[in-house]
Amino acid sequence: MTSYDPIYRTGLGPDFARLQPELQEYFSLAPGSGHFGVGEGIFDVVGCRQRWLRPLLRLATGEEAFFPEYGEGIRFRIENHAHLDPFGRSSLTARREIFFPGTTRIFSDTTSLDATGGAPRLVDYVGRYRRLVTDLNLAVTPEGRLRGVSEASRLLLGPLRIPLPGPLDAKAYAEQWWVPEEGRHRIQVKVIQPQLGLVLVYAGHFDYRLEPYPGGTTAPGHLPAAARPDRWEARV
Repeated sequence: MTSYDPIYRTGLGPDFARLQPELQEYFSLAPGSGHFGVGEGIFDVVGCRQRWLRPLLRLATGEEAFFPEYGEGIRFRIENHAHLDPFGRSSLTARREIFFPGTTRIFSDTTSLDATGGAPRLVDYVGRYRRLVTDLNLAVTPEGRLRGVSEASRLLLGPLRIPLPGPLDAKAYAEQWWVPEEGRHRIQVKVIQPQLGLVLVYAGHFDYRLEPYPGGTTAPGHLPAAARPDRWEARV
């Protein structure tokens, strides 16, 4: 049986060993392990703080990438699934459920390991239809936290591949770490667009565990139906 390295271990290289041990465990999920990750917690803040921008974001809710709500003390759940995508790339799909009062929003993405350009790199496909793809730039802080910044973004619309110029491109700044005093993970993400400012923020804490797939499947290509996007994309 072929074994697959976790994509974040490959993406970080030797720096992976500098992560806090709890983060190394979190990011060590690999295709074919027979398990998926489940995180449950509370977002201290989540959503779009700018009221004037929310009507625009409401138009994009079907994409499962952005949403118009904003709240504090909001419960959420995340599932992480390591798998091979339909093109054979080692990938990690995350499906987040955010339980706002009166509605539940889904935010999903797939991070894939791409080796077509020589050195392996991580690319992130965002949303239900995976129409937005960004390069991920990862780093480990002196404290062992993981930091990630989304770099150049592209829109994939039918046959078109449209690179977003700097003034239009929104960048995501993420940081995740373990808090020993609390015994749980913390995460903070900000999405900033140069013309609009802060488009999306979420920050909070969660507990994390691994669960076996029903039926004990260890197929590296297995991805539960609820986590599958409506469309896959091979282009980077």
